[in-house]
Amino acid sequence: MKKHFIYTTLLLICILLSSFASPFVLNIPLSKEANPSYLSDLEREVIEELNLARTKPKIYAEFLASYSSFFVGHEVHEPGKTIIITQEGRNAVNEAIRFLKNQKPLVGVSASKGMSKGANDMVRMQETTTQTGHQGRDGSTFAERISRYGTWNGSCSENIDYGNNNARRIVMALIVDDGVASRGHRMSIFEPRFRKAGVSFGSHKAYNYMCVIEFAVGYTEK
Repeated sequence: MKKHFIYTTLLLICILLSSFASPFVLNIPLSKEANPSYLSDLEREVIEELNLARTKPKIYAEFLASYSSFFVGHEVHEPGKTIIITQEGRNAVNEAIRFLKNQKPLVGVSASKGMSKGANDMVRMQETTTQTGHQGRDGSTFAERISRYGTWNGSCSENIDYGNNNARRIVMALIVDDGVASRGHRMSIFEPRFRKAGVSFGSHKAYNYMCVIEFAVGYTEK
């Protein structure tokens, strides 16, 4: 059977300077907007998944517990799907489960149009390339990209997932943070000060899909 390597990117977090199933639905508000029209269905689901993980971490631990059962060594053998080779194997998933079981519930994030535009700028710069990482082809940082459409305050960060086209898989992958010793993606998702998020999903030449998520403590739209 063909084996594919799937990686998540390194996280660059800016301080003072700046999968598994269909979404589990709880009555967690997406944002102050009832249904942000600037987000696609999948992008809205990513925000909802982030909020589910932040507000109900123990429920998210159950999702990861189910996912861990598919591991054979460092390989994920999910029925009917391509085998995925991970760097750390089940150990990373189990470590994430322990984290979630001990994580206190947090306030959810609300969607930001300007931050989603900044995320989309990154998608557009990478979608036709094999490039990964957080520096744009124009030399921009994520802080600079979201600053094009508004003003962020406090701190901000960017997560990028490659290879997944399902909201739960995207968020699960970033929480597990396989191969990232700092668990920086996870740290961003569970940063208690973050209240705003932007999301953009698109294609990627090397990994088929990519999802860019921007976080900030506060953000004022232009």
